[in-house]
Amino acid sequence: MTQSMTEFETQLIALRPKLHRYCARMVGSALDAEDIVQDGIAAALRKLPSQTVRNPESWLFRIVHNRALDHLRRAENVPMLPLPEDPIDEDSPPPFEQKEMATFALSIFMQLTPLQRCAVILKDVMGYSLSEVSELLDLSVGGVKSALHRGRDNLKQISAREPTTQRIEIKDNQRALLKDYVQRFSTRDFDGIRARLLEDVELELVHRIQSKGAKRVGRYYSNYEAVDLFSVVPCSVEGRLAMHVTDEVGAYFVLLNWCDDRLSAIKDFRYARYVCDSVEVTFL
Repeated sequence: MTQSMTEFETQLIALRPKLHRYCARMVGSALDAEDIVQDGIAAALRKLPSQTVRNPESWLFRIVHNRALDHLRRAENVPMLPLPEDPIDEDSPPPFEQKEMATFALSIFMQLTPLQRCAVILKDVMGYSLSEVSELLDLSVGGVKSALHRGRDNLKQISAREPTTQRIEIKDNQRALLKDYVQRFSTRDFDGIRARLLEDVELELVHRIQSKGAKRVGRYYSNYEAVDLFSVVPCSVEGRLAMHVTDEVGAYFVLLNWCDDRLSAIKDFRYARYVCDSVEVTFL
């Protein structure tokens, strides 16, 4: 090991948004991507004491990348086969600009083959050079160029068609529960919210704490009681019920689950706001 655990953990904080941005587009879900990144980082921390790590970014990326591929294999059952190293046409589609890339929904990336997806995300989204992409994918530069060419061309064709957005169906009782929660939250009726917690309710304040039980989770709302300025709006995130929050720092969201009329699970992304950069939010 060439650096201390503290130094490595400091680098993790800086790299986490970048790793998430890649994974979200690879697996088509900002929520699944966060789980993959957490799993990859946990694995890296376990390996670190016995590893010699000279390039933490490359090493971490490869670990997270491999977990994203494992996720795709399980979900899609699609092998990661190299493309033929055909000559690249002179009119090969140019790189996408960052603003253009930001308009592509995660579902659009999922219509590319996994290898095309890798190449386009690494080169056009993440900004890696062809040689760096070649090293990360263990593929020749010619193979990367082929994947990149096809991926860019397919993205242009897909994005030119009608958007592939799906209508989110939410049952009336779920919508009512969410709106009631948001209303109580906005009026600071936290005691009213606590009264509606399931006895074994679970809380995850991402990157901070995990807690279980109505009494322990009830303390979570004490922090929000001290916040002066914020607005909250009911929404769905990738089809899941959530509350969108805006405060003096920016925006994030809180996933919410109910069992009958009791709140059973809370997942708060206040300390993982970078997830908002990739997530698809529908306001209700």
